[in-house]
Amino acid sequence: MFARFSMILFIAVLSFACNSTNLQRNDKSFVQVEGHKFVDSEGRQILFSGINFISKNPQENYIPLQGKETFKQFKTWGFNCIRLGIIWDGLEPEPGKYNEEYLKEIDKRIQWAAENDIYVFLDMHQDLYGAKYSDGAPDWATLDEGKDHYRGAVWSDSYLISPAVQTAFDNFWLNTPASDGVGIQDHYAELWKHIAKRYAKNTTVIGYDIMNEPFMGSSAQQVMPLMLGTYAQVYVEETGMMPPSEEELGAMWADEASRLKALEFIATKDRYSRVVDAVYELSADFERTQLQSMYQKVADAIRSVDMYHILFFNHNYFVNTGVSTALEATTLSDGSRDPNVVYAAHGYDLVVDTKEVENPSYERVEFIFERIEESGKRMNMPVMVGEWGAFHGKSQKMIETARHLVDLFEDYKFSNTYWAYYGDIADYPYFQNAIIRPYPQYISGDLIEYDYDFESGEFTCIWEEKGNSKAPTVIHIPNLKDLSQNDIVMSPPAEQIVFEYCDTGHGGKIFISPVKEPLKRKLSLSLKEKAEEEISIK
Repeated sequence: MFARFSMILFIAVLSFACNSTNLQRNDKSFVQVEGHKFVDSEGRQILFSGINFISKNPQENYIPLQGKETFKQFKTWGFNCIRLGIIWDGLEPEPGKYNEEYLKEIDKRIQWAAENDIYVFLDMHQDLYGAKYSDGAPDWATLDEGKDHYRGAVWSDSYLISPAVQTAFDNFWLNTPASDGVGIQDHYAELWKHIAKRYAKNTTVIGYDIMNEPFMGSSAQQVMPLMLGTYAQVYVEETGMMPPSEEELGAMWADEASRLKALEFIATKDRYSRVVDAVYELSADFERTQLQSMYQKVADAIRSVDMYHILFFNHNYFVNTGVSTALEATTLSDGSRDPNVVYAAHGYDLVVDTKEVENPSYERVEFIFERIEESGKRMNMPVMVGEWGAFHGKSQKMIETARHLVDLFEDYKFSNTYWAYYGDIADYPYFQNAIIRPYPQYISGDLIEYDYDFESGEFTCIWEEKGNSKAPTVIHIPNLKDLSQNDIVMSPPAEQIVFEYCDTGHGGKIFISPVKEPLKRKLSLSLKEKAEEEISIK
């Protein structure tokens, strides 16, 4: 009863917010940022766990084919957040003309998310700049000056070897005018303004991921010489042997098999950090100048029509591998720091998109997310790991690889959206036995720590309440139907614990009533029997 009353009250608050015409900057009906935390309309800390949902296919009009039922499944799996992809080519097919039909389809998916208690943040996605080479910008905004486009052993190699892709990015950062005389970057900012105005009062939308994995353009030609040169230096120092020649190093990296072999040498944190840090100054210069100014321009455009939604800032493409970001928070019109910003980091080991994706270096992976944690603290922002994983195998080793990442997210209390949803994802063991897991969704106070031991099935969560919350702490449990009240241990005991089951499958939530005075609380439960089998996700 307690849980149902709280949800009814929450829905009423959302309904009022959607219909209000005089929302203020501090309107509490929106998810907001407080220091390193996301907080909801009840003042609870939110931990987001979800998935990327996107179509990059123009034949699908950039709209995922899956419909309303998929969002019900997301809820059953325990996802409370979707990174919903939107594509510039679909949004603005001609300069300054916006595709209302495409936006209506996005509206539908936001509504389906709302109906299933799922938040959404919008991701302006690009790969290799635009639709001409992969996905992203429309052709009219792709000023490649007729340069050649090349493909490599891995799709992303084109960032490094394609003059056309690099030149298109150069012209974006230079704000080169399109055919209508308006700068490409100015068009981009105006597009975001149009989107923000549309969703300014929508409380299901929590914010805007301004650009997916921004790439620096032709200056990236310096990256591989710097990294490979440092690789050779480390090789000499560590082995005492003659390093490969410049030509041999280039050929080594151009071939997937030899590249994977070379990566074995930099599988330790010490060696790997020296190689990736070789490009820090180049990366930081791009972020401090071109990327930061673009983010500020778009932030200014958005804030002119929407003061409540969160701005998600992704670091540049090379920071995915553990290079430290140099980004800072954007500022408001009065020059003060915008408090409603988030570090939308991506993290991938260098074996992603190869046949060895299930065999990353755990030391490299740990280093990447240590750097992300350090950057989040430096910028005093919450971290949303907007992309991670990209797994594509059904082996037992893939389960171990996925669990290693999940353990890191638990240690750092990162919110995250897995990359990415596809139609038969439920058939993959890593998804059933790593991605789907118990976790705290809403905490009436400050989350101290939580942990799910996949081997033992033991789940614990510790948080500190301030005694002023009226809303419950909510924990998602994938197999709630197999538990009873007696399986839950609360210290000190809770006045009330309510079970809420999903309509389908075994998943559900437990609602723990708040206390009336400041208090540290601990929840423990065992899912041992289910840990020994595959989690049922019907």
